[in-house]
Formats: sequence, structure tokens, C-alpha cells
Amino acid sequence: MGGVPQETLITVAPTGAETAKSDAPALPVTLDELVGTAKACQAAGAGLIHVHIRDADARPTLDLQRLTDTVAALREGTDLVVQLSTGGAVTDPYEARLGVLDAEPDSCSLTCGTVNFGSDVFLNPWDFMVELYRKTQALEIVPEFELFDLGHVIALNRLLDKEGAPYGGHVHCDLVLGVPGGAPGTTEAVVAMARELPPGASWSATGVGRSTMPVALAALSAGGHLRVGMEDTLTYAPGRPVRDNAELVERAATLSRLALREPMTTDGARSLLHVKDRRNEVAA
Repeated sequence: MGGVPQETLITVAPTGAETAKSDAPALPVTLDELVGTAKACQAAGAGLIHVHIRDADARPTLDLQRLTDTVAALREGTDLVVQLSTGGAVTDPYEARLGVLDAEPDSCSLTCGTVNFGSDVFLNPWDFMVELYRKTQALEIVPEFELFDLGHVIALNRLLDKEGAPYGGHVHCDLVLGVPGGAPGTTEAVVAMARELPPGASWSATGVGRSTMPVALAALSAGGHLRVGMEDTLTYAPGRPVRDNAELVERAATLSRLALREPMTTDGARSLLHVKDRRNEVAA
């Protein structure tokens, strides 16, 4: 699993595609809400933002113009590494998911296998994974490999073996634990998956729902980074809803400092992930 890094990359996943605004009023669903959330989370210690967007009716969308506008607004308002989800909602077609990369984010998610997602199925067949990966290489976008189960880690190793290194040359993963249908949110699962990652890879861990804290503590002790946010949990403690995304980032930063690891700056995040610097590019 490698050594323990000196700093912690904190990723915030503020919105997701599952929760309705009516069920979580603090959920950022408009562009202004998302940018405001991003600013607050950067100030609290986040280095990367994992983005899902919503349409005018707060429904999940992969509309390319909205995605492009979102990337531009986040770059203008923050210095966070901007990562777009290529998962979208479980009902989104492959073509729309591939099209996300045309918004030219710094990074994107790339899920390495199909997984049951509650009563739904999140489809990521091999040929789609390869097509998406090749497009990240062609467009010079850094993929973050999303791994929901041990078999996904094995698929990642196969993908790298057959298709070569990602853009930038560095492999970064996110272990997503606690999804009904995926690996459990336990220390044992964190260690088992991290142990099979490619040599030299960095990784974050996400604990969904009540597994948030156990997974965060396990990740810090095992050399991992942290992903938090209202995409993954709406409860701060039993019986106590999350105030907002910044509150979750603040707690992650506190945990990191207790582990004698400072939250990584946005410059540190760019250096770790080897993202292409698109901040000064002028749109044609």
C-alpha cells in the first residue's frame, strides 16, 4: 500500500445525482450554489471538487453547455481541481457520459466495473471503460478511477496493462465503500482494496452513509486521502443532519491534522495528480 503521505488531499463531492433538493435544502443544485459551496470548501481545506450538475428543475443532467459553464465558473471562482463525473445518474446513456469530457475538466471519474446500486445497476462494461479511458488520454484529462469493489481494482490493473498509463503518468483512485451492492465500509475492505492497487498509485476513500467515519479513519491510517460531501452522506452524526458541505470538509481537515497530515493545497493537488493547467486558457 506504500507509505503514509505527509499531506491529505481532501475531495468534496457536494451534490451527486440521487438526492432531491427538497430532501436536503443545503444541497447545491444551481450554478451559484455550487460555486459558493466550492469557495467555502476550498477555504475549509478541499483541494478537488467532484461535480455532478442539475438542470433548471434540479434534476440530474449531463448537458454539455451546462457542464462547460460549470467548469468555467469553478475555475473563475476557485483554484480547486475540477473533476466532472462521467457516471451521471444510473440511467444516463454511454454517449452522454463520454460527452462529459468535451467540457474539458481537469479530471474526470472513471468507474472500473458494473455494480449494483441499491435497486439500480450502475453499468460500466469493459468496452465502455476502454473507450472512456482512451478519450481521457486523447484529451489530456486525468482520470480518477472509481472502485466500488475488489473486482474493480483487478479491472483497473488490467486496463492499465492493456492501455498504458493515464495522461500525466500518475494513477489516482477513489475507493467507494458502503454502497448497497458494493464493498462494505469497513477497515478490512479498505485494506484489501488498497493492497491490490498498482504500485505508486495514490488513493482516496469514500464512506457512504454511516460508514463515513470508519472509512475516513481507516484511510488516514493506511496512507489514503479523503473524499467527503453531501453526495455521499446527509448525516453528520446519528440524528443530526449535515449543515452543509463545508462542515464535512472541516471535519475531514480536523481528522487529517489529528493524523499529523495537513490538508493538501490546491497547488499540491495539481502536483499530485499531474493535471494539465487549463486555468489561463481562453475559449475560442
